[in-house]
Amino acid sequence: MDRPAPTVADVFRRHGDTYRTQVGRALSVAHRRVMTAITACRTAALGGHVEQCDDCRYRRVWYNSCRNRHCPACQSLARATWIEARTADLLEAEYFHVVFTVPQAVAEIALQHKAVVYGILFRTTATTLRTIAADPKHLGADIGFFAVLHTWGQTLVHHPHLHCVVPGGGLSLDGTRWVACRPGFFLPVRVLSRLFRRLFLTALQKAFNAGELRFAGMLRALADPQRFAQHLQPARQTEWVVYAKRPFAGPAQVLDYVGRYTHRVAIANQRLLDLDDELVRFRYTDYRAPAAPKTMSLHATEFIRRFLLHVLPPGFHRIRYYGLLGNRHRVAHLARCRALLDTPAPPPTPDETGRPRDYRDRYERLTGRSLRVCPRCQHGHMQVVDDLVAVRPTIPGWDTS
Repeated sequence: MDRPAPTVADVFRRHGDTYRTQVGRALSVAHRRVMTAITACRTAALGGHVEQCDDCRYRRVWYNSCRNRHCPACQSLARATWIEARTADLLEAEYFHVVFTVPQAVAEIALQHKAVVYGILFRTTATTLRTIAADPKHLGADIGFFAVLHTWGQTLVHHPHLHCVVPGGGLSLDGTRWVACRPGFFLPVRVLSRLFRRLFLTALQKAFNAGELRFAGMLRALADPQRFAQHLQPARQTEWVVYAKRPFAGPAQVLDYVGRYTHRVAIANQRLLDLDDELVRFRYTDYRAPAAPKTMSLHATEFIRRFLLHVLPPGFHRIRYYGLLGNRHRVAHLARCRALLDTPAPPPTPDETGRPRDYRDRYERLTGRSLRVCPRCQHGHMQVVDDLVAVRPTIPGWDTS
């Protein structure tokens, strides 16, 4: 009988103590909390309940999830909920997927200053898109979009970049008409790239001058202004990677596609192939040859180290909304866009008509799969017959955002 495929939690349970010992006091509180949460997820440590079929008497145990945003096992319902909420934001327009990436010299700084540098990445990306779109030489419109932060590559190396999903048009600057982009073309990526580079490096220098960047370890020398400038000099002279993927086939395809990005963590459990002794083997895509998936083996402690590179600062928002989709005036802006596009308003969302109180009803509505029907006899209903108390207290301060 084949062994079940391993999970990230399995790696943490088997090798987490070894990693903690190796790293010692250098292991941050945030990393400890993520490791503890993922290790305890869906185990007796968090408690749960027992269900029994009212017909065939089949029993199953449900252990509670950790709900940590870095846990690969806890994102399905969050993703479905997000997609449901965003459906009301879709417009009858062509949609584009634009990716903004920072060079390696900046990524190295970001590792020690995540909140500062990732914040600059969001702000300068948003300013770049809105500035070029508002320029009459290009689109001459006020646009709206959302951006999703990813910090990893396929092999778990640190690779910060933003995925932006943008309708192919916007409101004219006086708000009187809808301005559509040319079919199949949004904005010139070279123009976007150069403005993005200038704005980002200016903001990063400003943060340095304000004392917001405090370097340690291998980057300690960058505390000197001259060494800091030398470190960034290559980034000032190279083209930064900004690219637009092919436009979506239509609004209906946008959320199905982007849903794969919004609540993704550094590596999904489905990519892990084997956990053998000290090695973790997983599948990855080499984008230079995407047709042939490859495999990589890492020592378990190195796998854990790479995974933890992508833990975000507590409270940091990795999905943000800009322009016409900004939270303050989103409803009014979207109503104006639909009026100009002569398209009807979307039907009320379930949140507006009353959200189901029971998580099983909500799960079925969002995923189409029932947790109430007995998986064995297929016609009985599962009833809660016992509650399982957590075997140890919940650790205070877990980042469950």
